[in-house]
Amino acid sequence: MLFEVWAPNARERVELELEGARHPMERDPLRDGWWTAKAGGDVPDGARYGFSLDGGPVLPDPRSRRQPDGPDGRSAVVDQAAYAWRNEPPRRGLRGAVLYELHVGTYTREGTLDAAAKRLDHLVRLGVTHVELMPLCPFPGRHGWGYEGVSLWAVHEPYGGPAALKRFVDTAHGLGLGVVLDVVHNHLGPSGNHLPAFGPYFTDTHHTPWGAAVNLDAPGSDEVRAFLLGSALAWLRDHRIDGLRLDAVHALADTRALTFLEELSAAVDELAAERGREHFLIAESDRCDPWTTTPRAEGGLGLHAQWNDDFHHALHTALTGESQGYYADFARAPLAALAKVLGEVFFHNGTFSTFRGRTHGRPVDPERTRAHRFLGYAQTHDQVGNRAQGDRLSASLSPGLLACAAVLVLTGPFTPMLFMGEEWGARTPWQFFTDHTDPELAEAVRRGRRREFAAHGWREEDVPDPQDPATRDRSCLDWEEPAREPHARLLDWHRRLIALRAARPDLTDPDLAATHVVYDEEARWIAYRRGDVRVAVNLADRPARIPLGPDGGRVLAAWEPVEAPGAEGGELVVPAESCVVLSLS
Repeated sequence: MLFEVWAPNARERVELELEGARHPMERDPLRDGWWTAKAGGDVPDGARYGFSLDGGPVLPDPRSRRQPDGPDGRSAVVDQAAYAWRNEPPRRGLRGAVLYELHVGTYTREGTLDAAAKRLDHLVRLGVTHVELMPLCPFPGRHGWGYEGVSLWAVHEPYGGPAALKRFVDTAHGLGLGVVLDVVHNHLGPSGNHLPAFGPYFTDTHHTPWGAAVNLDAPGSDEVRAFLLGSALAWLRDHRIDGLRLDAVHALADTRALTFLEELSAAVDELAAERGREHFLIAESDRCDPWTTTPRAEGGLGLHAQWNDDFHHALHTALTGESQGYYADFARAPLAALAKVLGEVFFHNGTFSTFRGRTHGRPVDPERTRAHRFLGYAQTHDQVGNRAQGDRLSASLSPGLLACAAVLVLTGPFTPMLFMGEEWGARTPWQFFTDHTDPELAEAVRRGRRREFAAHGWREEDVPDPQDPATRDRSCLDWEEPAREPHARLLDWHRRLIALRAARPDLTDPDLAATHVVYDEEARWIAYRRGDVRVAVNLADRPARIPLGPDGGRVLAAWEPVEAPGAEGGELVVPAESCVVLSLS
């Protein structure tokens, strides 16, 4: 078996340690900085190994597929052919999709991939098409969000390791569900990251909120980019993942003519064509820039979709009235902001952002850009977990307003995404939690979290301790809730809306120009038409009279009973904090 490692930092020698025995490695004459060694005989699945540079400690393989003893332990050999796949992946792209963001560690109390797989039938009954898993790469300790992972080719062992991920994906595919994985290329965690010992994986040329930037454009960056590309393709190829969500692509400092994101997009498209599969990339970006998803042939990055936080912010302010921080611009006229994003995608499309203190964004051309390239959502892990107490919308809104949020997400023009538990109005919070094994780092995170929210008026004792195991435990879903009211009614509402979206082609029409919006800021109602489907939403605490024009319609779904207008049209009376979907045909 051939072992190889890119270690340009090694001055004289690199040794492979395999099952306790040392083997000298040789420089590869054709690849600068690479070292190779062949191990004689059969190397079994699970065999432990690592690399020693210039007589130093044995370090895990940067391309390790498994870290059974955590990020600081020896790597383990993984036989990718050992798993016998039972199910073919569903041929599902993003058009018509409904995504469901899921954190393995809190989706169930057990916090494992196998336990999560046993709950996938719930998602099938709900009607979603893709499960979006939050990051799975190893990190110190047992519990965490996953955004401080290291070993970018491996799966966190407490979740079950790589074999459990294959079982999860296989089960999901057997149920007709696609699987999307959240990957983090913009930084690695502060603990357990051994990459700098091997080579220039990071550069001081650029700085990010996490320190030195990942090296995408400085000397040595060819190999770093190949490392990240290989990791991304390995998830799609070896684990049969359908798509990747790319964390914070705006933080990828890259000045090269051909950017890393374009390279990644081209490689994923090539793999999809080669395998006859639907593979896609979804970016998280705060740039409000359609260039992110513009095809490469038209001069864009060629990513297939992006999260649309502007839709979230407009919807959140309309529902809650909050106006702090980045909500300020949206809160001035929240219904107008919501109407704008429904028709134009971005609120900041060349407008002044008071939060940033400058003009921000670029307009989306509705003639060239498809609506399904943007994800719309009312809640995400970020927008819930980054609140001081991790409170969901259900902590402060009535069931009626939660139903209104659902209808705006699930009948709007964008690809919908739900955050786990949202479909039944879960009352469990989703808080920021960590399990750092380094006491100094743990204390720094604890102090930093409390200091951050103290600046916004929170008392220290009211900010949950990220290191307290109870913080994670509080964040686990309560699977008894869906059987109780009002949760059962909300769950049924989400199922009806998702079924309606699947049955009515107008609701998945990717034509951005096909959405026509009217609203009344003072009366707090908004209505829009998508083809022959009309949606009316009343956020006020009193009934609203919404003019429908000359056409009538029949009710397809309503949160509270609504009398449809006659064939001649007229006004639709929508009860307080309620919503209705009508058909003109």
